[in-house]
Amino acid sequence: MRFAVATLGDAQLTVCRTGYTGERGYELVCASADAGAVWDRVVAAGKPYGLALCGLGARDTLRTEMGYPLHGNDLSRQISPVEAGILWAVGWKKPVFDGAQALRAQRLTQHRVLRGLKAIGRGIPRHGMEVVDADGAPIGVVTSGTFSPTLRQGIALALVDPSVVEGDQVGVVIRSRTEAFDVVKPPFVTPGVRGA
Repeated sequence: MRFAVATLGDAQLTVCRTGYTGERGYELVCASADAGAVWDRVVAAGKPYGLALCGLGARDTLRTEMGYPLHGNDLSRQISPVEAGILWAVGWKKPVFDGAQALRAQRLTQHRVLRGLKAIGRGIPRHGMEVVDADGAPIGVVTSGTFSPTLRQGIALALVDPSVVEGDQVGVVIRSRTEAFDVVKPPFVTPGVRGA
């Protein structure tokens, strides 16, 4: 969570370590007019090392493997930080902040919870798929789902009933069939971030 000011050729950069993938990485922020030249230089610098380009799909897979909630999927106006399990991100010691009363009240009640799901078979979960119990009754929804290239299996974050706990098995409805998933505690993979 640091940044530094730098130059690359004629471009002024802000170099950040605020990455959201769980891997060591940097973000380069520059003026839009310099973006093409900065991109070309970074790509050229990586070629001798066999580095390949990847896009937001790779970022989404990496952050899901780490169990990091994404705003718009696992956290939104309809999914609170309490439900998403990111209590650390709320300034609880502040006497007043937007939503303080509702969030403090929610902490004291039974509420939906974000859980990790790991496929037992070959099922690949996707955002919006229904999560069901052993009897087929709806108990939640997949908020983020993907195929983990690291684990070679489907993984998901799902907003489920608070009765669902680590070690349980649930089903995810994938194209009219129900696939079995273990409820696990993220991260799904061993974190690979090293100190800067």
